[in-house]
Amino acid sequence: MFNKVLIANRGEIACRVIKTARKMGIKTVAVYSDADADALHVEMADEAVHIGPPAAAESYLIAEKILQAAKDTGAEAIHPGYGFLSERASFVEAVQKAGLTFIGPDPKAINAMGDKITSKKLAAEAGVSTVPGHMGIIKDADEAAKISAQVGYPVMLKASAGGGGKGMRIAYNDEEAREGFVSAQNEAKSSFADDRVFIEKFVEEPRHIEIQVLGDKHGNVIYLGERECSIQRRHQKVVEEAPSPFLDEATRKAMGEQSVALSKAVDYCSAGTVEFIVDKNRNFYFLEMNTRLQVEHPVTEYITGVDLVEQMLRVANGEKLSIKQADVKLTGWAMENRVYAEDPIRGFLPSIGRLTRYRPPTESDMVRVDTGVYEGAEISMFYDPMIAKLVTYGATRDEAIAAQRSALDAFYIRGIAHNIPFLSALMAHPRFQSGDITTGFIAEEYPDGFLGGALSDEVKDALIVAATFINAVEQSRATQIEGQINTPLGPQERHWVIGIDLVEVVCRIAPFAEHAEVSFGGKSIEIASDWVPGEPVLNAAIDGNDIAIEVDRNSLGWTLTTDGVAKHVRVMSRRAAELLAKMPEKEAPDTSQFLLCPMPGLVVSVAVEVGDEVKAGQALAVVEAMKMENILRAEKDATIKSVSAAAGDSLAVDAVMMEFE
Repeated sequence: MFNKVLIANRGEIACRVIKTARKMGIKTVAVYSDADADALHVEMADEAVHIGPPAAAESYLIAEKILQAAKDTGAEAIHPGYGFLSERASFVEAVQKAGLTFIGPDPKAINAMGDKITSKKLAAEAGVSTVPGHMGIIKDADEAAKISAQVGYPVMLKASAGGGGKGMRIAYNDEEAREGFVSAQNEAKSSFADDRVFIEKFVEEPRHIEIQVLGDKHGNVIYLGERECSIQRRHQKVVEEAPSPFLDEATRKAMGEQSVALSKAVDYCSAGTVEFIVDKNRNFYFLEMNTRLQVEHPVTEYITGVDLVEQMLRVANGEKLSIKQADVKLTGWAMENRVYAEDPIRGFLPSIGRLTRYRPPTESDMVRVDTGVYEGAEISMFYDPMIAKLVTYGATRDEAIAAQRSALDAFYIRGIAHNIPFLSALMAHPRFQSGDITTGFIAEEYPDGFLGGALSDEVKDALIVAATFINAVEQSRATQIEGQINTPLGPQERHWVIGIDLVEVVCRIAPFAEHAEVSFGGKSIEIASDWVPGEPVLNAAIDGNDIAIEVDRNSLGWTLTTDGVAKHVRVMSRRAAELLAKMPEKEAPDTSQFLLCPMPGLVVSVAVEVGDEVKAGQALAVVEAMKMENILRAEKDATIKSVSAAAGDSLAVDAVMMEFE
């Protein structure tokens, strides 16, 4: 086995590889840019080498710097992780030419499967079901519209070298096809240095289901079940699970066998994933093959008991697979949520900054957190916005979901916006829990965007009880301060105003030795907790049910968050509540005459000039943040009064880009 491996990546995947290498007794070398000098993967590795400026194109994507780092540290092999150089055949060839081992497939397989146009043709030749479409090169936007009409709307425009949801657009008419072609081409060029785009039929009511394959250098290939990845936003996966709640054994077997056939056709060795789109009748069509480790690989590891990184290392070292197809058993259920630095309330716009507080849930046999950050770390604008992957396991799907909900409630992040409230709302959604999901789930269930989790009666009662308890504990603590009137904690009456709902509840709390009872509205609810002031999460049993509630102090009370619901809660006397009701409300400033930059980012282009008349929905500018292009559109018909942003400008959130008459 290798003595030392260099990891040509960053963030959570670099940390993930280091953990398995350490378990196997292999020393590791990290590489890092200026932006990652204090990153977790740098701290975890045995050695670390600086490779350049923050921009990936000047550091993590420079093969020569990676190879020099391996040479200088005496590493024998390079693990690419995912993204960056992981699917670049020229990099693999350079690694091999340098006398090092690439921990992944050979260049032949990467070339064949990395190009989506070539891979579709090979898949068809191998007897794999494929989606109808146009696999040729498209020269311009007009040709894209013409071909799209011939294929039949709706269509998907996809970057040939794409991945991770980048360089993908859905079009329902000629105008959207032209616009989508330009955006997909631009994203593809900036992300993959390859601007080729192809077109295929968009299957409606689709599910995205993928098969994990594993091959060695001796011609052996097996499949390790499937992953359901249908919960997506902008074609990027948000939630993954294994197995799929939709597949039957016959479909699973057929998809697995076709995946193995395709892998053998290109002499595939290492871990890889064959992705399919599946319609409502369980007809499946080949999408692409990812010739690398997937972000969502932990759910497969949970239900199969196979460490995929370990298998990659062993295969790269020339070992035969120790697992045969008959040995693969799917046990239990695993669920993964991707925790991103993005603000779901603001249309999921990227959020950057420092993690002033970062407290993930406690890991166990049922809970796994793959992360590359720590409290005090910075989320940079130069890389993707992933903070962590939260993975839970259960004997059944319901148990895995329940474990996710509990773990999400206990995941405390402050300093930046994050998508945990949205993930909690997804896990609580009745349709998701039923398994009736498609890739359109988020767009269908949240057509107006995410406005916060639904405040059920159960959650409302829990927040009332929790806030009453928190207030009583803080008052009890205050009476112990020297000079304060020592009032023993006893039954109290307080007036409640809960968040924006202005719900008023009169509560009484009766403390006992190991619990307390809160009474309101004819109910009496028991709460038991060892929470103390200052703790960011209240872990409690409310009427015997375990719950985690995040606790944040604000000027008038607390913000309590659980199950995707965040509410401002105040505890006050009747007189204070009466006076508060008379206070005037501060009106928000009118910004309707301005186009504000919705996120920190780089202006790619500005499409209008002073004096132009624009229509509602018309593109005004394009801003790039965290490797994704965002088209900013006019919300109403207007005339441009002034333009204060230009291509190449770096803007802060809410910076004025233009003003309307």
